[in-house]
Amino acid sequence: MAQEPCPPGAETPAQHSAATPAPVELSDLATLKALAQPRRQRMLQHLTLHGSATSATLARALGLNTGSTSYHLRELARYGFVEETEAGRAPDHGPDHGHGRERWWRAVPGDRRFPPRSRQSAEMRHVMDEFNHHAYAADLELFEQFQRVAAETGPWADAFPYSRGIIRLTLPELGAFFEEYIALLNRYKRPEAETPAGARTVLTRFLAFPGELAVTNAISLLREEKVEKIATTPARLVTKANADTAPLYCPSDGL
Repeated sequence: MAQEPCPPGAETPAQHSAATPAPVELSDLATLKALAQPRRQRMLQHLTLHGSATSATLARALGLNTGSTSYHLRELARYGFVEETEAGRAPDHGPDHGHGRERWWRAVPGDRRFPPRSRQSAEMRHVMDEFNHHAYAADLELFEQFQRVAAETGPWADAFPYSRGIIRLTLPELGAFFEEYIALLNRYKRPEAETPAGARTVLTRFLAFPGELAVTNAISLLREEKVEKIATTPARLVTKANADTAPLYCPSDGL
C-alpha cells in the first residue's frame, strides 16, 4: 500500500538513528522449549502489546493464577525473554503500578532467529512446529479481533495494509530479501521517549515459502494415504473423503 507523503518538515521514524540489534540464533533446545510453551507465548504477547506488567496483572488478563504466571515469568527471565523493570509509576499503567512489593516485568526486545530447518534435530523440529502452530493461531486471532472492533477506532479503522505476491528468487536472494525486511523494521523503530502521542503498536508479520514445494508436499502426503485421485474445482474443497469422485486435476499417470 502506498504511503502518503509527510508534511513539509515532518520527521519520519526512518530518519531516526537507532542501533541495530545483532541477530541471535536460538539453537539451544531448552531455550526453544521454554519459549514454545503456549502460556508463555500468551504472556510475551501481552507484554509486547501492553507494556510491563506484574504476575497478578498477567493472571487477570489471561485468566491464569498468579502462581502460574510467576513461574512462567521466572522461566522466561531465565532464558532472557523478559526482565524485571523499575516499578516507577507510569501514566499508561494501572493503579497497581509502583507497589514496592510487586515485581514488574517487560519483554526484552531483540532480533532472535531460529536455526534453519536443515540444522534442526527431529526433536527441535517438533518443538518448532508446535511453536509455529500456536504463534500463527494467535496472530490470526488478534487480526480477527481488531477487525471486529475496527469501526470503533476512528482513523485507525483503515490500518489494514495488506499484500500478497509471487516472486521468483534463488535461495540467497530470498535470504537477502528477508534481511532487507528486517532492516526496514529496524529503521522505523525508536525509543519510547521519542514516540509521539498518536503512535500505536503495529504488529507486522513476514511469511515466505516456495509455493511449488508446498503443492508437491501436499500431493506426497495424499500418496502416503493411498488416495487414488486428487483434484480441485472452483469453490470446492477436495479431501480424502471425496477425492475418488472429484474431477481429475493431474494427469492419470501423475499419481
